[in-house]
Amino acid sequence: MTQPTLILNGEARDTGSLGSLPLIDPASETEICLLPKAGCAEAQEAARLAVEGFAEWSAVSPFERGKILRAAAELMREQADEAAADMTREQGKPLAQARGEWMGSADCIDWFAEEGRRTYGRLIPSRTSDMTWSVHQRPVGPVAAFTPWNFPAWTPVQKLAPALAAGCSVVFKPAEETPITGWRIVRALLDAGLPPKAISLLWGDPAEISDTLVKAPEIRKISLTGSTRVGRLLAGAAGHELKKVTMELGGHAPVIIARDADLSKVVPLAAEWKFRNAGQVCVSPTRFLVEAPLYDDFVSGMAEAAEKITVGNGSDPATTMGPLASSAQFDKIQDLIGDAIDKGARVATGGARIGNQGWFFAPTILADMTTEMRAMNEEPFGPLALVTKVNDLDAALAEANRLPVGLAAYAFTGDSETRHRIVSDIKSGMLGVNHFAMAMPETPFGGVLDSGLGSEGGIEGIQAYLTPFTVTAKEH
Repeated sequence: MTQPTLILNGEARDTGSLGSLPLIDPASETEICLLPKAGCAEAQEAARLAVEGFAEWSAVSPFERGKILRAAAELMREQADEAAADMTREQGKPLAQARGEWMGSADCIDWFAEEGRRTYGRLIPSRTSDMTWSVHQRPVGPVAAFTPWNFPAWTPVQKLAPALAAGCSVVFKPAEETPITGWRIVRALLDAGLPPKAISLLWGDPAEISDTLVKAPEIRKISLTGSTRVGRLLAGAAGHELKKVTMELGGHAPVIIARDADLSKVVPLAAEWKFRNAGQVCVSPTRFLVEAPLYDDFVSGMAEAAEKITVGNGSDPATTMGPLASSAQFDKIQDLIGDAIDKGARVATGGARIGNQGWFFAPTILADMTTEMRAMNEEPFGPLALVTKVNDLDAALAEANRLPVGLAAYAFTGDSETRHRIVSDIKSGMLGVNHFAMAMPETPFGGVLDSGLGSEGGIEGIQAYLTPFTVTAKEH
């Protein structure tokens, strides 16, 4: 079994200033190991180290930085089987999904290793012949990166890869529920040649660590993937310190099923992507807004597809959906279902716990959903598909845009006019038309409204870690 440790200055720390905390297996509710619990002391040390690490790492050319990042990606690929097993053990997702996430994360590092060589500036035509005007791109400085537990490899590399490629140093705090995966990524980076002070790895008391890092004068940028509530707190604190932020926050993704959609194609895709990672995905399709002519067939088709999903321990190759990641998530899902039923929702399938050990919950289809139900207003972050009948496209768009979040949205239609209308009117940072795949290294990933600030991925992802530097020079 892998025993993760804190890492500061390239050194393993198996003790923390705040003692220890248990790491729990969500499939068995048993303790995997005890973790060192860090707090203010380690965060202050990491911030100081980040200044020295930034001076050293930013002086390395983008070409050489790319070599180190690509070497780290190769090391990750070499340990894919072990890393996937660890991820499944600490997070619960099926082994195949864990391996796919790990390999995709290595690809993301590769992509930004190359993109770091293309952080172009520009020349601006000057107003006089004896002057040159130029804009250079400089790394913003030491970064504090905070990531959640649902994608413990992909979400960190969306921050670490562009930050390091740009020349920033990073203090990285993964979720306390999934530290092993974060530890493996940092070890691969260090083993590939990243200067030890250029990255630190902490977990422990989330509030104490985040408060210390946000206020630390050494840290110049904050990057968070998390809830809107936490995002508001960190963004407000960072704003007080005049620090740059990237915030990838909550969502509640609508899926518009137009009356011309082909349900033979839509339903299998919807079931696959809804219950991926037990629905614990910020862009998970959640509010299915189905035009009336297709409503009954969609509900019955989704129920049938959900019942074919194999729920079990993620280490079993037959498993297609693992447990929820924590008891808190489990309790939340039960509460939302109970509230919906009390207010008139119909359980087409699921709606209950599976077994009496581990946080396993049946894939659930709730039909006849209405806006007064909590699940239609609070992001479930679990295996709940919420189905609502709409009379027309106007009603679908109105419901899709009703909430003050706008991360991802989806639409299924073969009609060009319908597609154009949805593209024009939807309020989200991302839209998938006739598919659900959303996050790629090459494309920006981010939301609007309460879903966040800025984007990760694509050229926008690395620009978030750069700041323009203008030089105007006059000849003697």
